[in-house]
Formats: sequence, C-alpha cells, structure tokens
Amino acid sequence: MRILILGGTSEARALAQRVAGDAAYQATLSLAGRTRNPWLPPIPFRIGGFGGVDGLRDYLAAEAIEAVIDATHPFALQMSDNARLACATAQIPLAALTRPEWEAQAGDRWIVVDDIDTAVEALGDAPRRVLLTHGRLRLAAFARRPQHDYLVRTIDRPDDIEMLPQHRLILERGPFDGASELRLLENEQIDVIVSKNSGGAATYPKIEAARELGISVVMIRRPKADAVAECFDVEAVMAWLAAHRAAP
Repeated sequence: MRILILGGTSEARALAQRVAGDAAYQATLSLAGRTRNPWLPPIPFRIGGFGGVDGLRDYLAAEAIEAVIDATHPFALQMSDNARLACATAQIPLAALTRPEWEAQAGDRWIVVDDIDTAVEALGDAPRRVLLTHGRLRLAAFARRPQHDYLVRTIDRPDDIEMLPQHRLILERGPFDGASELRLLENEQIDVIVSKNSGGAATYPKIEAARELGISVVMIRRPKADAVAECFDVEAVMAWLAAHRAAP
C-alpha cells in the first residue's frame, strides 16, 4: 500500500520508523522544510511544499498514493486543510495522527487566548520576564510590548528575533524533562510563559514546572480543523491503514 505521511512531528517520526520495516507498506514522509536540520527518516522522504491543494492532488495522482496520514503539527492548519481538500477530490482516505490537547489541571494559572496578537496583549503593561516557546513564527508581534524581557526557546534561529528589543535566544530541541524545566524557570526568573496548546508529552514538562512554581501560562488555543478520522498513537494508525488496504 502506497502511503504519504505529512510530517515534521515526533508522531510522524514514530510512524515512519514503524512502517519502515513493514513490507505491506511503501511509505514516503513529506517535511515542510522549516527546520534547518530535520531528522531524516528510514523511509523515502521529500522536503518542501506541494503548491497548495492542486499541487498536492497532482502529487497524489503521480505517485499513486492510496492513503494519507496527516501527522503535521496541530497548528499547521493550512497543510491540514490542503490535505483534506486534496484527498476529498482524489477520493483518497485521510487520517490524522495527532495529540490530545492539554487540559488545565488544579494549580495551573492559564490565560487562554485565541491567537498570537491576543497573547501579546495578555502580557500586560508592567515589565515581566517572559519565556516564549510558541515556535518560530511571528515573534515580531511581541515587539509591540518592548518593556518585557524575552527568553526565546526554539530549534532554529528565527528570522525576526532582532525585532525584540530585550531578548536572549536558546536553541534547543525537545523533549525536555521536568527537572531541567524547573531549573530553567527558576534560574531565568521567568514570570510568565507563552505557549501553544500543542499537546503531547515532549514539551509538557514546562507546563508542569509552571504549575509547581505558580507561574502563569498564556496558552494559545488550538485552531479547530474540519473533522477527519483521528488516531492518537501509531498502532491506531496501523489499524486504520489495515482497514483501508485493498484485498490481496
């Protein structure tokens, strides 16, 4: 069965490793190319966009793809929409390998917002020490609040980092552990964290550390995508693929 995995996440990595040794599947992993030194899978892969819905539909036809697994980041809404529309037009089954959202627990001090602009406003006027962990995009929005001191943690250097008047950059790739997150928040005297509600275990320790230290979290709500079949682990994907395989 020829399958396309839309990836870039730890879930996509796990699925690529799982199908690599399974003769029942011929899989290709597609990476957006936003990370400069991406993890390369043990299966064929491609890097870069498709050219919108039409480009993806053409690729699916040219490669005779029989099923698509959307294992992109929960905030990669454009790619997920393109996959849904292309697969619907081409009549190819589509499933999402995704992470359940984080839910606030007792002791969490969350300020839930809809987008980056609202997150900026939620920081308030008084100078604060802010940890930004929401990814590479739109750091420039925080330049509207130059009174804050920003600690930015991301995988690659953001192009717009210099627009933040007061900042320090940490280049690190998760997963992170609870002890190191506690040390980071304490040593850097962080007052508030800005984070997307990405879900999953890799970056959740920062949320646990914030809870333990009583630090506020400006949590950016996950965008709502049109419904497709959802799988929350690799074995669920394998069961879904088996159910969609043509009879031998």
